Amino acid sequence: MNLPTRLTVLRIVLTPVFVYLLFLKGIEYKLISLGVYIVASLTDWYDGYIAKKYGYVTTWGKFLDPLADKILVSSAFIAFCSLNYVKTWVVTIIVARDLMITALRSYALLNGRPINTIYLARVKTFVQMGSVYIVFMMLIYDEFAVQKQVRLQWVEYLKRVEFINKLMLLVVVLTLYTGVKYFIDNRSHVSSFIRACYKLLVPSDS
Repeated sequence: MNLPTRLTVLRIVLTPVFVYLLFLKGIEYKLISLGVYIVASLTDWYDGYIAKKYGYVTTWGKFLDPLADKILVSSAFIAFCSLNYVKTWVVTIIVARDLMITALRSYALLNGRPINTIYLARVKTFVQMGSVYIVFMMLIYDEFAVQKQVRLQWVEYLKRVEFINKLMLLVVVLTLYTGVKYFIDNRSHVSSFIRACYKLLVPSDS
């Protein structure tokens, strides 16, 4: 296992850690959770940088790296949904899209024709991870405001105009667009995958 792959695996391992800390009571745990998420996010940049610089790009790495991103980001949104910071329909779209893309990637990998990550998908991941930071900060602010009885006007304004909901709308648009583009660009994989699923689920008459 090369270094980029180890960093990718570390990102997956850190995901349940930051989620667990997020649900513990106390602002200090929220801050530690944010710190763990930051470290996990940084592994995404470093594993890609190292892989390209030293030629460690592998088929397995191309599959595992985006999968780790999906696990990290989806887990964050599910946690925020449980804490009532992100709407359920937003999380449903994000997770459903990622599950379908992961299934398609797995099928393509098993058939020796891995799917390359499109540029817009990387933009989508960047926006998703960035939005997680923003929701994180809002959550920490609310915890701090309750404990210290301190309110910041500009943050309260963002809450009044439902900034998080508007940000999540942008995330949903990017998520859906890149998902549709993946399926269109890889329609041969999609049709082959559907046929394979049909053969698996519908018994043959012979």
